[in-house]
Amino acid sequence: MFRKLMTLEEAQRTIQTYFRPAFVGEEEVVLLEAYNRVLNIDVVSALDIPPFNRSTMDGYAVRAEDTFGADENQPANLKVTGSVNIGEKPTVTVAKGEAVEIVTGAPIPEGADAVVMIEDTEREDDELHVFVAVNANENVMKKGSDIKKGATILKKGQVLSSSEIGVLAALGLTTAKVIRIPMIAVLSTGGEVTDPGKPLPEGKIYDINAFSISTAVIESGGKPIYFGAVPDDKAALTKALQTAVASADMVITSGGVSVGPRDYTPQIVDSLGKPGVVINGIAVKPGKPTTLGFVGDKPVFSLPGHPTSALLIYYLLARPMVQRLAGKPVSGMKMVKAFAGARMFSAKGRRTFVMVNLEFDTECRLIAQPVESGASGAITTLAKADGFVEIAENEQFVDANQEVAVALLKSAKGSV
Repeated sequence: MFRKLMTLEEAQRTIQTYFRPAFVGEEEVVLLEAYNRVLNIDVVSALDIPPFNRSTMDGYAVRAEDTFGADENQPANLKVTGSVNIGEKPTVTVAKGEAVEIVTGAPIPEGADAVVMIEDTEREDDELHVFVAVNANENVMKKGSDIKKGATILKKGQVLSSSEIGVLAALGLTTAKVIRIPMIAVLSTGGEVTDPGKPLPEGKIYDINAFSISTAVIESGGKPIYFGAVPDDKAALTKALQTAVASADMVITSGGVSVGPRDYTPQIVDSLGKPGVVINGIAVKPGKPTTLGFVGDKPVFSLPGHPTSALLIYYLLARPMVQRLAGKPVSGMKMVKAFAGARMFSAKGRRTFVMVNLEFDTECRLIAQPVESGASGAITTLAKADGFVEIAENEQFVDANQEVAVALLKSAKGSV
């Protein structure tokens, strides 16, 4: 079944050819639930920010012309006629030769056009001595200087971080119109897999992949729908896949994609609708039996059953698809430079990905140490590996102490 393997680049091009992410819909959410969501409209300001001229310093609101020529030897002498506090509308007006006490953030009273800092003054009762000259608008933030009424502040398609949510709050908004989170059906196959929380019969293992992949889906901007573990039964698997395709925007399975007599997943996916299976094996290690099919526009990504292989292929190929469905920019994996802690060998004719953990040596060099797993199915590989090193098909090995690029699956024990 896997005699004609695609290269990794061919698989990526095939995905680009067939994958046309559909608009999954819009919803309105409250601001505190809008973090990391994608805006579906341009946001136009309905008001000026700030909505009034405000002081940027503690001091005195004055007419700038009344301070011209003031210095330490010949201060300008002004009469203090009142004060303005933050959050209140001024009830005083600054006339010629007058000053009004003001705090940072308070509105500038009528008649004043500048603020002199408190440290540049000396006050005796209602008499104020000003020792520096100020210019018009000095220490004043003008109305609309931050955001102009009618200006487009945020663009459709922007991902809302804490900064953007702060901007929406500054505009007085309580909700945001965002792209709906895509629903990603996640299921595992195999007669040996059982759901966590149930008794573990002899010869079975708990489902690892559905939980690691579901978490990766959340990181990518999707919402996983856990379908549980489905046995290697053609009728049961067909029904589960039909339900998953009908209820989700994308389906991700693991297991049942190799060449065993009960590996039904590729043929079932191919039977569900056109165009069917478009990728059926990739020249990579681990992850060779990866399968991708489409039922109409909906992708069905079938990952290998081995936990390390499944998560690796998800990051390489499925993650960008989930990001695009979510309306997010496709982001590459974070890379760091390190030195190989040991020689790493490639698989002949296949792109090889070696799982590594990262540690600093006595010379403060970041070392990529190959994870000794023995097999791609070893569960501890997931816990030990911080990332992976990619070795090209035409490379025999990466030598010890050779500089390598490490794609991060997670931060290395707080070191990077």
